[in-house]
Amino acid sequence: MKVAILSDIHGNMHALDAVIKDMKDCERVLCLGDLAMAGPQPKKVIDYIREQKNWSVIQGNTDKLIADFSPEIIENLKHKFPVMANALADDYKFLEEDKKEYLRNLPPRMSLEIEGVKILLVHGSPRLNNEDILPNMALKDIEAMLEGVKEDLIFCGHTHVPCGYQTNKKQTVVNVGSVGRPMTENAKACYVIADFQDGGFSIEHRFVDYDKEGAAKAMRTRRFDGCETLAEMILHPTQRHA
Repeated sequence: MKVAILSDIHGNMHALDAVIKDMKDCERVLCLGDLAMAGPQPKKVIDYIREQKNWSVIQGNTDKLIADFSPEIIENLKHKFPVMANALADDYKFLEEDKKEYLRNLPPRMSLEIEGVKILLVHGSPRLNNEDILPNMALKDIEAMLEGVKEDLIFCGHTHVPCGYQTNKKQTVVNVGSVGRPMTENAKACYVIADFQDGGFSIEHRFVDYDKEGAAKAMRTRRFDGCETLAEMILHPTQRHA
């Protein structure tokens, strides 16, 4: 069975459309969250995803920020990432209550089994929804994050940078990258196709061209302070936050 695993769409329907076309042979989709915040078309993305019957979806850290919105969260975010604080405030006003309720009710993690393989879905790490799993980390640090985890295969996102690890306990960790704000050198939408057969699996990171100029143009129409910065990050990604 071929399964697509996506994360960090961030309201980029242009990128999601391209990925959907690319993953046409997949029978199931696993989505690791960050559906909406700081993107050009958060309403379209949420509406599309919640209509899908073969998707399993968990909550990302920015989904939780929208769901738990408060002045205190905005003030804390402003000190480090002022553009993201402005994006969060605008997203909270922009999204209807039913969409915020959908994000609020997403589970923070999910355990499932496909073709005999036990799988854990998390957004950041099994410990925290905003903990980074990045390339070239010490294996002992990855293994510390997996303490108490029984599953064979752990899918994560959050960093927007694809990577993978095999632990000494034969657990596989795969960061699937980002659909909507990829941090790869050529800024293509990134996701994973996993092929499950006879209790085993293979993993392929897929990199998909999409209409970045169209996405950036749509981002500029959001008209909050910093939307131009986020539009430029779609075209030329240099950092996850601003």
